[in-house]
Amino acid sequence: LIDGTWTLFLDRDGVINHEKADDYIRNPYEFRFMEGAEEAIAAFGSVFGRILVVTNQKGIGRGLMTEKDLEDINNHMLAAIEKAGGRIDRIYHCPDTDADSPCRKPNPGMGHRAMADFPEIRADRTLMVGNTMGDMGFGRAIGARTVFIPSTKPMPELPHPLVDAVFADLAALAKALLNAG
Repeated sequence: LIDGTWTLFLDRDGVINHEKADDYIRNPYEFRFMEGAEEAIAAFGSVFGRILVVTNQKGIGRGLMTEKDLEDINNHMLAAIEKAGGRIDRIYHCPDTDADSPCRKPNPGMGHRAMADFPEIRADRTLMVGNTMGDMGFGRAIGARTVFIPSTKPMPELPHPLVDAVFADLAALAKALLNAG
């Protein structure tokens, strides 16, 4: 049973907000929440002890946006989540373009940073929610259970060794968790 000793890791693009096809969200005006995402994150606050975002942001490494642009987007996202009664405890991002970068999902670097920042995080009490197999690989690499959201990528054939559960979106996951509690 998931309770306050658990940590929730969320991917951003395609999970919290709509992705831009073949491009990056470059400013707050391009950031659009997925249906029910703010309310779902607010609901997660009553379930999880920590809620963290882990996001690959290659657009920075490619020079298409700056760290300040990302900070503006994050501040916009956090304000809307807080207005809905929710919280994100910290956002981790990887600007690297090299797939071998230790912080770039599916590699576990952002998860390891989070576990160093929040020593109470226990790998066996973490849930990673994402919309790519890279997110699922990241989850497995840090010892997390995984939830796949088929928002932009096709659902893998199940059963799949990297995927523990599939939900349509964050709202469906929140409803299932609240009903289980």
